[in-house]
Amino acid sequence: MDNRRPPLAPAFHSLPEYVHHWAQATPDRRAFTFVDHPAPDSRGVHRTLTWRRLDMRVRAVAARLAEEAEPGARVALLCPQGLEYVTGFLATLAAGLIAVPLYPPGLPGQGDRLTAVLADARPSVVVTTSRHLGEVQEWCDRVVAVDQVPDAAARDLEPADAEVAYLQYTSGSTRTPAGVEISHANVVANARQALSAYGADAHPVTCVGWLPLYHDMGLVLSIAAPVVRGLLSVLMDPVAFLHEPARWLRLLAAHPRALSAAPNFAYDYCASAVTDAQKADLRLDGVVALINGSEPVRPGTADRFQAAFAGQGLVAETHCPSYGLAEATVFVSAARPGEPVRRFALDRDALAEGKALPARPDDPRAVLLAGCGTPVGQQVRIVDPVSGDRLSEGEVGEIQVWGPNVGRGYWNQEEQTRRVFGTDGRLRTGDLGTVLEGQLIVTGRLKDLIVVDGRNHYPQDLEATVQDTHPAVRRDRLAAFGVAGGSGERVVVVAEHTRTTSLAEIDVPALVRAVRAAVSGRHGVRLADVLLVPPGTVPRTSSGKVSRALTRERYLAGVYAADGAE
Repeated sequence: MDNRRPPLAPAFHSLPEYVHHWAQATPDRRAFTFVDHPAPDSRGVHRTLTWRRLDMRVRAVAARLAEEAEPGARVALLCPQGLEYVTGFLATLAAGLIAVPLYPPGLPGQGDRLTAVLADARPSVVVTTSRHLGEVQEWCDRVVAVDQVPDAAARDLEPADAEVAYLQYTSGSTRTPAGVEISHANVVANARQALSAYGADAHPVTCVGWLPLYHDMGLVLSIAAPVVRGLLSVLMDPVAFLHEPARWLRLLAAHPRALSAAPNFAYDYCASAVTDAQKADLRLDGVVALINGSEPVRPGTADRFQAAFAGQGLVAETHCPSYGLAEATVFVSAARPGEPVRRFALDRDALAEGKALPARPDDPRAVLLAGCGTPVGQQVRIVDPVSGDRLSEGEVGEIQVWGPNVGRGYWNQEEQTRRVFGTDGRLRTGDLGTVLEGQLIVTGRLKDLIVVDGRNHYPQDLEATVQDTHPAVRRDRLAAFGVAGGSGERVVVVAEHTRTTSLAEIDVPALVRAVRAAVSGRHGVRLADVLLVPPGTVPRTSSGKVSRALTRERYLAGVYAADGAE
């Protein structure tokens, strides 16, 4: 698969150079707006930086950072979501330092990861805000609070000589977090690729996002792409979205030609949680693209979201299933705006054997998958994961990627870099997929495959069956995985129950029997254990995906109570 487009003009080496360009060309245009929600009923308080103001703040903070660290040193960003995060990230790059996008201490469930990443990156300086200064000073001796650096510190800076722009730490769904070295060229190239894929290179859009800026998708689509194209980026805090998802939709409605991105669960969440009263004043006919990525894209989710908001003018063809990963900066392939979601009903048994054969959509043994479109400015191939031989259309294998967006390797991990990035520029993604009718279809993770009696089973396939079996199972908050047993691999499911139902109200034995029967009937798999656990118990990665590896570790360590097990 290969689809090249000419690069956007003007062409610069780094993001700070683009900021300076737009500050000169369009100084009074809005660059970034952060919408804060200080109270539960808040409709949003807006703070905005123009391109001129952003350039000044970037140059001021960069000058301050250059006093604290030598070129090439790491700078950890322990800022909350907001304009200070944007400024601190771009200033780090402008100073010739290597940014490490993270989050302030205290983020629920992420303390151990933060400790591990800081130990690996060994930053010389930490960037934060005055509100978090006290707690951050416990992590590093040198701390710079972005909002305490005066404008008077700004000075002209030479373009950075450093090749590495930042370390994008992987979410850790299958291994200990590792820092991907993303170069200045990587992030600029990937921003251009994403802009082209979603039509933002030809027509101006407004980027609207709540994804964390420390996550690869949030960083590229809310900072890098708008900076390269000179677009307005409107940000909000992920917590504000989770508390009231209608806030995201209101921002989409308020800005012309809005483009946004979210993982699959967010669209299901909106469809179920946004009330009729909240929909009353929404107009979504101006939305041009809604990117669905960072976890398996379910066609049924796109249908539920469209059904929920068609009355608000939402066009079905705005939904864009996409595929990407941190090792490729983020973006690899996407369905294009204006095209319907491509759906593929595939035979489950054939898929387990590595063949994507069509099935009737109403066949209970069919797997319904979404097409993730085609790449832009890079190449994607499907290869045999053992031999590396290229596979034909319809054969399932490992997805490999080539392109200017592929990172340099893992920070201080030479062996893992050779294994994943190779010596020929090929990125072994560890993801399984196939190509049908020109569409990339992602089928699962190589390391997550469950093998029972010689047959492959995709955990997300089992999870989909489980969550559709009983309304008390919380959607996209469950993990299926294999554990070693005396006669082969045993399959376990750990699932959260919904927040609206207490465990005492659920007939757990009946739920477990229903789940066992559904999985056995549809997949031919006997579940060794089914555990129903409280909300928030199944661990997630920093990007919000369920961590099957950590769930498996906790299960084997006996962390989960026996309640709900059978």
